[in-house]
Amino acid sequence: MKTIGLIGGMSWQSTIDYYRFINQEVNNRLGGTHSARIVLYSVDFEELMNLFRNDPDGMIAYLVMVCKKTEKSGAEILLLCSNTAHLFADAIIPNINIPLVHIIDATVRKIIEKGITRVGLLGTRITMENDNYRCQLAKYGIETIIPDETDRELIETIIFNELFAGIINIDSKQRFLSIIENLTAKGAGGIILGCTEIPLLIKQEDVLIPVFDTTHIHSMAAVDAALIV
Repeated sequence: MKTIGLIGGMSWQSTIDYYRFINQEVNNRLGGTHSARIVLYSVDFEELMNLFRNDPDGMIAYLVMVCKKTEKSGAEILLLCSNTAHLFADAIIPNINIPLVHIIDATVRKIIEKGITRVGLLGTRITMENDNYRCQLAKYGIETIIPDETDRELIETIIFNELFAGIINIDSKQRFLSIIENLTAKGAGGIILGCTEIPLLIKQEDVLIPVFDTTHIHSMAAVDAALIV
């Protein structure tokens, strides 16, 4: 079993789920009292966000430093426990010597398996508005649609003001479900929960079409990579 390196704290609420999902799945597959070998580096998210706003190059340098430290601590594969952080994956990969398990690649594979040709994307504004998911999906003939400007702003507010603090608000859940209904009406055959905090609020049982929980998908991809002989 390879040692999994987790870069968490973005936010720590979803990092808890990463740790739980990975350990549960390792035990499911290996049985007994097996659990995962994990090295966790949890960042100070406020510090990271200040760099993001004021010094983007400094933020990338900070993430590279964290990844290198995690590698030196014994990690053999690496996960950035955040969709948004993957916007900077291309700058990180050349600076590490271990594989990065990419959240977008893992999610795209699951969407392809479902045979979906149009998918809705929810996440932080930068994740929804950036081309990373859209371009990867387009390679397989899958169209990505996102909420309108007002709904993107609402999603961002709920993520940062509520979910990052572990606040689960029923009204916010209903607003998310209304946004999902709008995307469904526009032809979405599935919904990417493209922020690792959104699954704290929205579950598959809340939605009639398939939802792609990127936290869980990423965690399972990590176990797959860790258990490859």
